[in-house]
Amino acid sequence: MKYRALGKTGLNISEISFGTWGIGGDWGKTDDATSLKALHTAMEQGVNFFDTADVYGGGRSEELLAEATKGKEDEIYIATKFCRQGDIHDPNNYSEATVRAYCEASLKRLKRERIDLYQIHCPAFDILKQGEVFQVLDKLQAEGKIRSYGVSVESVEEGLFCMEQPNVAALQVIFNIFRQKVARELLPVALEKQVGILARVPLASGLLTGKFNQGASFDSSDHRNYNRNGDAFNVGETFAGLPFEKGQELSRELGWIADGKGNMTRAALRWILEHEAVSTVIPGFKNSEQVLDNLGALNVPSFTEEELKKLESFYDQEVHEHIRGSY
Repeated sequence: MKYRALGKTGLNISEISFGTWGIGGDWGKTDDATSLKALHTAMEQGVNFFDTADVYGGGRSEELLAEATKGKEDEIYIATKFCRQGDIHDPNNYSEATVRAYCEASLKRLKRERIDLYQIHCPAFDILKQGEVFQVLDKLQAEGKIRSYGVSVESVEEGLFCMEQPNVAALQVIFNIFRQKVARELLPVALEKQVGILARVPLASGLLTGKFNQGASFDSSDHRNYNRNGDAFNVGETFAGLPFEKGQELSRELGWIADGKGNMTRAALRWILEHEAVSTVIPGFKNSEQVLDNLGALNVPSFTEEELKKLESFYDQEVHEHIRGSY
């Protein structure tokens, strides 16, 4: 395992870490024993950072992390998120009393005294502009409830604004081969300001694994079913904002990236890691096999300059115009 600095937080985290949305239950059926085994597999391989949220399975993924990391609280870092239990457009949802309640509830589920990275979970941009929520987080940080804080954002504009706030230590952004705008407009600023970058949706909800056949379907509890067109939240969180059928077509065109890299999954993760500003990439998982497959990206060769330019042209000419949602 290789480790990278998480911005200016002082933490060095595994360059492949894991998001726990999938084991919370919004990606179809889950099994806690299988989820716990996968978490242990990741830690045995050197993963020391996990991303979660209070709404993943109604707090279930936080509870699973507490169980898996018991006794390792000082060596396994956890990032969690808040605000989406309430109305993300309501200023009262970001008041000190409300945020404190969210924080204390997460601490209780995580069975920890401090959250390593506490993130506002894709809030309304207007709320961020008002600024009060950052003052609340400053207070929680001063009290030792959180080590550092950041924001999970939907758009480059939101990310650039957040980096103007002096104590925002990290940004979580949708970043993958289908979503390259971030690399041009946001990553250079993050590198300059020493703001950590967590790359989420790295496999475009599975599109970049190349495993979906023509008749692929998803469980009713899977957001790839109910949020395919942004009916529940930002469409960019599902298939990176691409219409599913178009995403399948584009994925087939990308089959060549697997050459010499084992499979498309590993190649897609490797592409993200080529960017110096990225602190960690956080693919999801539901079992140990997926954990190990994702970690295989650590051992594949880098892309050549020619290949990187080819992928950039592919994004400009084939992908960009089809992306929907905040970007």
